[in-house]
Amino acid sequence: CFFFFSSRRRHTRSSLVSWARRCVQETGINAEYMGIVFQNRATEMKFNISDPVSGGQKSIAIDDENQYRALFEKRMGNEFPGETLDPKFAGYIFKITGGNDKDGFCMRQGILKNGRVRILMDKNQKCYRQRRKGERKRKSVRGCIVGKDIGVLALSIVKHGEIPIEGVTTVKRARSLGPKRASTIRKLYKLEKTDDVRKFVVRKEMKNGKKKAPKIQRLVTSERIRRKKVIRKIGLDRLMATKKAVAEYKKLVGDYRSKKKQETAQAKEGKKEEKKPVETKPAAATAQTKKQMNNHHIQQTSEKKKKKKK
Repeated sequence: CFFFFSSRRRHTRSSLVSWARRCVQETGINAEYMGIVFQNRATEMKFNISDPVSGGQKSIAIDDENQYRALFEKRMGNEFPGETLDPKFAGYIFKITGGNDKDGFCMRQGILKNGRVRILMDKNQKCYRQRRKGERKRKSVRGCIVGKDIGVLALSIVKHGEIPIEGVTTVKRARSLGPKRASTIRKLYKLEKTDDVRKFVVRKEMKNGKKKAPKIQRLVTSERIRRKKVIRKIGLDRLMATKKAVAEYKKLVGDYRSKKKQETAQAKEGKKEEKKPVETKPAAATAQTKKQMNNHHIQQTSEKKKKKKK
């Protein structure tokens, strides 16, 4: 029965109970004993306590629900005093960093639900690994609120108490992975800008006895400064070249436009010369000629009348 459950990838509580009953009927195991085992499993909650200072970690199983009931409805990232779990953790402050439910689904920050949810995930999200490019998948994830269905809860020590926890705070393990960024290394060892950061990198010891140092990120070296100068100079040269090209282009366009204007003006003048203008008498001159003609006509008519009388 236990081999079957360990070999299965996923199982629900109902399937667990039904299979246990079937095993009891077939094998003849004491039903009371099996009931006690499954009852303890149902109420048991494990706590993985880790200390970021010493690097120690320990798993503690608590069967009594009254001890950890105060943690219900708390979220990931919340802090609580150690006395709520056990009086021997007096003075300690723990932080909830994660956990899994009894079916193995991990808690995820930001999902404000005391239960399981199916979310459509892509490559940029946690709890999902993309198999094909552009693939998205709907997967089950446990909410970030602590409840009865949580099987394992991960805790981190924020503040140490008076009594040391055996296997967690008493252990001193060498830090296998240190900070990579130059500013964080300076902050960790309280270095100045003049100090060489490369001497303070945490080197990892390999199986063959050699030590491997990580590549320091954002490290300002003489090569980096020289490269920056070269890049800046290239950029300035490009800027000056583009400015010069723009000025030449504008000058060329201006010359072309002025030349075009002159050509159009000359063409208009040529057309005006071709067309001969019609001579028109002024208005005053025409009025005088009309008067003269009228006077001449009057004289002629008067002479004719005189001749007739004679």
